[in-house]
Amino acid sequence: MTSLLRRLETAQDKPIGTGSSRKNLPPPADPERALKQAIHQSIIAEVRPELLSDAEREGEIKTYIAEIADRVMQDSGLIITRQDRQRIVQQLGDEVLGFGPITGLLNDDDVSEIMINSAQQVYVERRGRLELSLVTFRDSEHVMQVIEKIVAPLGRRIDESSPMVDARLPDGSRVNAIIPPLALKGPTMTIRKFSRDPLTVENLITFGTLGPSMAKFLQACVLGRLNIVVSGGTGSGKTTTLNCLSSFIPSDERIITIEDAAELQLKQEHVVTLETRPPNIEGKGTVTIRDLVRNSLRMRPNRIVIGEVRGGEALDMLQAMNTGHDGSLTTGHANTPRDMLSRLETMVLMAGMDLPVRAIREQISSAIDLIVQQSRLRDGSRKITHICEVVGMEGDIITLQDIFVFVQTGRDPSGRISGEFKPTGIRPRFYEKLVDAYAQLPPDIFHPK
Repeated sequence: MTSLLRRLETAQDKPIGTGSSRKNLPPPADPERALKQAIHQSIIAEVRPELLSDAEREGEIKTYIAEIADRVMQDSGLIITRQDRQRIVQQLGDEVLGFGPITGLLNDDDVSEIMINSAQQVYVERRGRLELSLVTFRDSEHVMQVIEKIVAPLGRRIDESSPMVDARLPDGSRVNAIIPPLALKGPTMTIRKFSRDPLTVENLITFGTLGPSMAKFLQACVLGRLNIVVSGGTGSGKTTTLNCLSSFIPSDERIITIEDAAELQLKQEHVVTLETRPPNIEGKGTVTIRDLVRNSLRMRPNRIVIGEVRGGEALDMLQAMNTGHDGSLTTGHANTPRDMLSRLETMVLMAGMDLPVRAIREQISSAIDLIVQQSRLRDGSRKITHICEVVGMEGDIITLQDIFVFVQTGRDPSGRISGEFKPTGIRPRFYEKLVDAYAQLPPDIFHPK
């Protein structure tokens, strides 16, 4: 007992899954924390690191961790209830195999976003509503351990010289972290979760994101190899919609996806996934989306799917769409379809090309066929509010026409926004192209009911 207590007094926290210790830390103040540190050190000493990364043996590892924890708790001589034993073992399992205190939130299908503002304040988005969770970390160092565990396998780094990072979890969920000195309250992390099973168009219809007629029309547009931009604000569900649209691409086509952090989950077999690379410690080696778009043109793609355009890569994307790579898909941040066109103009100028505005607009109008506008409404619901055809140029202005719109009618007794998806009665000019592609559409799909 005496020797164990000496070990507990001198034990220091260690990053999960590594043998390196952090120096100059005071000894833990409470017996439970000291006990956890002793168990943790025993796990690190007895469990091989390669075993911890074997997802297929997770059940075996959990049993092994429980045996080590029981042995150390018995040796400690402390009186611990069965409930506390189970809680300690669960927490240690989350630290070693998962991502610490937020593991439970990551496994909760009702949670769509996790926002760690500080070690003692973790918010979640649940069913479209923000709420403060009961989850806390020990301290800022504990948050740093989790961040490092996420970014290290991806070959990315976060430290004082590079205090911001974009990363992803193994399931594709998007992660952004920012640490001091930029974050004044300590390390901050935001995780946008993705469903374990990718959502289908049927799911979106069930959730009320779009109507059945809109889904049939979008499927026909993808099969007809139209160039489609999904636009919307932050958190409006653009990537989910892009994922659903990409599911309509025939399986016999070669698809190349280009993203900052790989999030798309395509079910086709012939898919090449490309991801950008941040600079190394010397500030060199950066590979941007624009570099990947250029390279993808030499890879014989049938379809190019860009996770999001936000800079000069917009010019390369438009040129690809105009030179035989039709059927491309991408997303962009904008509040309306008209705003999306304005942003594309700005992004093309960011490429450093001194092009006249009219030339840029002609490129946009000839390259893009359809804009799908998605919005997150005040009640937290996500809706496709407009499906617009890019008609062409009238003078110096790009003309748009709505094919489908969401018409808000009020709120139901629970406060949820109610409305209906309606066709505008306009048949798109590319309708014949859809017919030529054997994309069957009901003849009355564009008729207002």
